[in-house]
Amino acid sequence: MSQLATETRAENVSGEEQPLLQVRDLEVGFETQRGVVSAVRGVDLTLYAGQTLAIVGESGSGKTTTAQSIIDLLPRNGKVTAGQILFEGRDLTTLPPAAIEDVRGRLIGYVPQDPMSNLNPVWSIGFQVEEAIKANNVAQGKEARLRTIQVLKDAGLSDAADRLKQYPHQFSGGMRQRVLIGIGLSAKPKLLIADEPTSALDVTVQRQILDHLATLTRDYGTSVLFITHDLGLAAERAEQLVVMYKGKVVESGPSQEILANPQHPYTQRLVSAAPSLASRRIQSAKHADADDPQIYAGGSTDDTLIARAAEREQAAPAKALISVENVTKMYKIRQQGFRSEKLLAVNDVSFGVQKGTTTALVGESGSGKSTVAKLILQLESITSGRIEFDGQNVAGLKGAELLKFRRRVQPVFQDPYGTLDPQYNVGNTIAEPLLAHKVGTKKERQARVLELLDQVSMPSATRFRYPGELSGGQRQRIAVARALALKPDVLVLDEAVSALDVLVQGQVLNLLTELQTELDLTYLFITHDLAVVRLIADNVCVMQRGRIVEAASTDEVFDNPKEQYTQELLAAIPGGDFEFGR
Repeated sequence: MSQLATETRAENVSGEEQPLLQVRDLEVGFETQRGVVSAVRGVDLTLYAGQTLAIVGESGSGKTTTAQSIIDLLPRNGKVTAGQILFEGRDLTTLPPAAIEDVRGRLIGYVPQDPMSNLNPVWSIGFQVEEAIKANNVAQGKEARLRTIQVLKDAGLSDAADRLKQYPHQFSGGMRQRVLIGIGLSAKPKLLIADEPTSALDVTVQRQILDHLATLTRDYGTSVLFITHDLGLAAERAEQLVVMYKGKVVESGPSQEILANPQHPYTQRLVSAAPSLASRRIQSAKHADADDPQIYAGGSTDDTLIARAAEREQAAPAKALISVENVTKMYKIRQQGFRSEKLLAVNDVSFGVQKGTTTALVGESGSGKSTVAKLILQLESITSGRIEFDGQNVAGLKGAELLKFRRRVQPVFQDPYGTLDPQYNVGNTIAEPLLAHKVGTKKERQARVLELLDQVSMPSATRFRYPGELSGGQRQRIAVARALALKPDVLVLDEAVSALDVLVQGQVLNLLTELQTELDLTYLFITHDLAVVRLIADNVCVMQRGRIVEAASTDEVFDNPKEQYTQELLAAIPGGDFEFGR
């Protein structure tokens, strides 16, 4: 934490200044067929002007519900049943809808988590940002257009002027998230509520966005209410920390004190599960002398991960199951009228994925990672180059040969809810690949579904449930089970854990590691999170602007990164300099 931020907090707490936001004994319930279900129970928090407060906890702990209740954005069946939400002394729970609308956006900005669901797919990006600027009376006419460009630049889009006429589907997930951040900041609100604002962003852009938020806090007295599952982010950026579990606050206070010495068992679990901290435990275990006391007490070191890191160093090179040679992908981007521009998304990329190992493809949003995955999966055609799978060129595969290839190479995408049919129950979802490839009888398929549910540690009764009835982590387990249905050799995991909280991340990563050992699977792991890479990958390829700038073993990349860009990625991991205790 900066000295300025510490001094600001001290002045606010010791002085007589009124809190900007004060939540007292907040209770929120949801109407269901079985009555009112309590989601938030007796929550208290206080935030002063210029402060940053983080609410941390796993999915379902009540973090987002608490934030949405502040600006009256709860779902129709949700309502505040008790308590007060005081903003600048006014109780927002008693204001009429028109008054709340005047507060929302202009005085309290909001950045939601899911960018695709919160951007209109039929409106251009420029129109949507400009609409928010005009609605909040920030600027009108030509000034609104200039302000739109500046807002997007501040949010991290350097080529904002050229992208105004593009649509959400033409942006990467990280770019869409930056647009939402720009909309939330457009009116320079007194309070910004940011719900997982950087979960879809790579670490370097995340740092840029958070540095910009810190500048607002300092220059304009803007307070920030973070909702995050990233303990490293909370430690690095928030002065105050509130830990929620099952709708209640279980621990709160200065973030450094809580994270250095967590008291509640749940907070201790969150700290121990943070990927950036687990990564540091591996590094310290690798380089520490045998008699050198560790910063972490016994039982906190992840022996399995450390043993796996040691095995990687000693393992003999295996045969390349996937070979990517000088692959290039060129897109034509339609402009106004009949004009089009060429976009070089992948530029002369070469790498190999050895059988039974995990290769991580790492880089910023728009670096070409996901495009490479689509080319390998044959979801996009190659402009030039060659991709071989098990010695066979996949570019020319058609019909039965292509179907055979897809049985052996299966994808797991970032958003499990978007890739699971809401009208199919879990059993039918997992069995769908078996039906498509005409594998087994109905009885054999049902038996395979039960086997797969057991493999991903889900109860057999789950097969009768639907995606909407599952948590994010459970849906991702079902996505993994479906990918394993055809007993593939390779899983292509595109940001498979980026949207999950740290506890569920740890569970899914452990599951993937166990399945790899048990089934001799090969993984191509697409991610922007280098802390996760340290836990799971054998080899790393770092991509920047469509090219691979560094490729080596995971240990080499973390111990001795050669490229400046790789060093910047490592340096940007949140909480890397924070001293955590046990």
